[in-house]
Amino acid sequence: MTTKEEMIEEQLKGRDINNPKVLQAMLYTDRSLFVPEDLQHLTYADGPLPIGKSQTISQPYIVAYMAQILDLKKKDKVLEIGTGCGYNAAVLSRLAGEIYSIEIIEWLGKLAIENLNKTDRKNIHILLGDGYKGWPEEAPFDAIELTAAPAKIPETLKKQLKVGGKLLSPVGINSQKLVLIERIAEDEYREENLIMVSFVPMTGKVQRSK
Repeated sequence: MTTKEEMIEEQLKGRDINNPKVLQAMLYTDRSLFVPEDLQHLTYADGPLPIGKSQTISQPYIVAYMAQILDLKKKDKVLEIGTGCGYNAAVLSRLAGEIYSIEIIEWLGKLAIENLNKTDRKNIHILLGDGYKGWPEEAPFDAIELTAAPAKIPETLKKQLKVGGKLLSPVGINSQKLVLIERIAEDEYREENLIMVSFVPMTGKVQRSK
């Protein structure tokens, strides 16, 4: 059974995760609170794990990698699209000021709330609904992170990003790439393709607007 400390040393530091704040957030977040009981022995294994009904908890390395790319500050306001089981939000909550997370699957959103209630995190706000429209009442955001893959990133989300902010999302249907978008002016964005990834597809209105 892989320990948390081994995960930090081998899976994170052993690759390219070197941001001390991200490493600390990964160390202090108890992943076992988010992993199904029958898979507890795999809590810190190097890969995603099933959490039921074709949904997964992301690989620790990917959670850390995405957090490192966003390079969050303590005052930042973050929008997460796809709460899942709540693990990624818990990690982000140690790096930023407030986390606003949207989950379209009702049972999954309720599971996330249940899981997060076991932690000491008080700066995470969860909304059950379609992430396509974002959270306009709380916009703009310093960072937006998608944990499910659309065929293309919704303009509605890009518009909720502050100038100077970053949006990070897996993009694609059969083959996915991790895309970083920076809003460099009111109507200007810079886009960069990072690594190949594999996430569950984003559902809801985004599927009807390809």
